[in-house]
Amino acid sequence: MSRTIRPLLLRIGRAVEALLERIGQRRDAPPVLDAYTGYGSPEGLVLRGRVLTHLRRGTPEPGASRWTNVRQMVSLFITDEVADVPVEAAGQMATSDAEGYIHLTVPRQASPGWASIPVRIAQTSEVVPFPVRVPDPAADFLVISDIDDTVIETGAHSLPRNLWTTFTGSALTRHVHGDAQSLLQALSKDGRNPMFYVSSSPWNLHHFLDALFRRHDVPLGAMFLRDLGLTDDGIGKSHRNHKGAAIDKILAANPHLPAYLLGDSGQKDATVYRDAIARHPGRILGVALREPAPGVGADDARTIQDIEAAGVPCFHGPSFDGAQHHWGLQ
Repeated sequence: MSRTIRPLLLRIGRAVEALLERIGQRRDAPPVLDAYTGYGSPEGLVLRGRVLTHLRRGTPEPGASRWTNVRQMVSLFITDEVADVPVEAAGQMATSDAEGYIHLTVPRQASPGWASIPVRIAQTSEVVPFPVRVPDPAADFLVISDIDDTVIETGAHSLPRNLWTTFTGSALTRHVHGDAQSLLQALSKDGRNPMFYVSSSPWNLHHFLDALFRRHDVPLGAMFLRDLGLTDDGIGKSHRNHKGAAIDKILAANPHLPAYLLGDSGQKDATVYRDAIARHPGRILGVALREPAPGVGADDARTIQDIEAAGVPCFHGPSFDGAQHHWGLQ
């Protein structure tokens, strides 16, 4: 990007970000907690969330107009984050950062499966349950999956189509790929194997995606979404850097489990996964890539060859039907 254009875009972006924050601002409102899905690590249970002045969560209605859906989706991006708020859970303390995010690691006290950890803002009485998946020692592997065009139809390879699909749909109308749902259910083994979802979608969509997954019986798991806050380098982390860092964090949190990686072609998922295989030799059991458009480009084709050359079977096609057979699981 041009050296003269980038500063201009950053100034425009900061102006828009400031406007959205002013729209969502409620100076007299007490801060509230927005809970995200947590996960287990060798150090304990990792709880994640955000401190905001209020929560904006529209309830989707059957037959709602696209304009109604647009208004509800836009409202999710109008947030007012609160920094420097102390939060506590299970005797542990953390403080919200400049964007309102909080991370707490608490001791494991629950049996394997899903647990709910009470969290509260310090010196207040209201408790918010934070969901967390406690690791199962019987797990055989873990699954790391992209979301857009991998699990749900988005058109992420085309920005105009992506924006149209994202903002005009609701949790009732968005389409989940049945083959992805079936594959994830099979790999989950009734919840024994943990699911993780890595996406460049913003954290503002966490509740929306969770509701969508529940509606379509997609196995739930901790999501690693992206902060869209502006920095001198641009908006949040790049797609590739964000996904690569998230994969590293997930594998570090589960040092004894190998992984299967699910993604789609055309968005550098193949490159991200090839690089992860190089960084974590022996940890990746298989890769599956959906092809939203017919065939794969030359770059993806070469990268798929690199993945196979590393000894990792890579399935690719218009659906995930046949992925388990390609991996030798059927």
